[in-house]
Amino acid sequence: MTHLLGEFDCKLDAKGRLMVPSALKKQLPDVEREGLVVNRGFEKNLVIYPKSVWDKIVSQLSELNVYDEENRKFIRAFTRGATELSLDAAGRVLLPKSLTEYAGIGADVMLACQLDRVEVWDKQAYEDTLDNTPANFASLAQKVMGSKKGGNDGE
Repeated sequence: MTHLLGEFDCKLDAKGRLMVPSALKKQLPDVEREGLVVNRGFEKNLVIYPKSVWDKIVSQLSELNVYDEENRKFIRAFTRGATELSLDAAGRVLLPKSLTEYAGIGADVMLACQLDRVEVWDKQAYEDTLDNTPANFASLAQKVMGSKKGGNDGE
């Protein structure tokens, strides 16, 4: 399983193209063959998935009962705007204008690796989100991770 690391300060060019940082490309050795998928995030951001990760998510979605209205609504909302991306010869991807508008992404972009995917944020929105980190991060960690077996923070 892919575990991506890092935050990358980037810029979109006038055509909406994003240069994928070389340090990120190194973590995605099959990206040129496999491709990527970009989609709306749960917050006002975008998420870029390696195609193999996206395929696993779609497989999970296909197991949902489409006769259930909530499932249909979720599938529709989750997959809305999903677009395959491929790197051009210069190592750039073209982010769809409809998605960048949805996320309020301007020229200054922050890529934030989150396990097996990369969040794409307007730089200022990302900084604002980090400014809203819970005052007591330790309490949040206990609430989210405290019940995990061996919750000893990797020691």
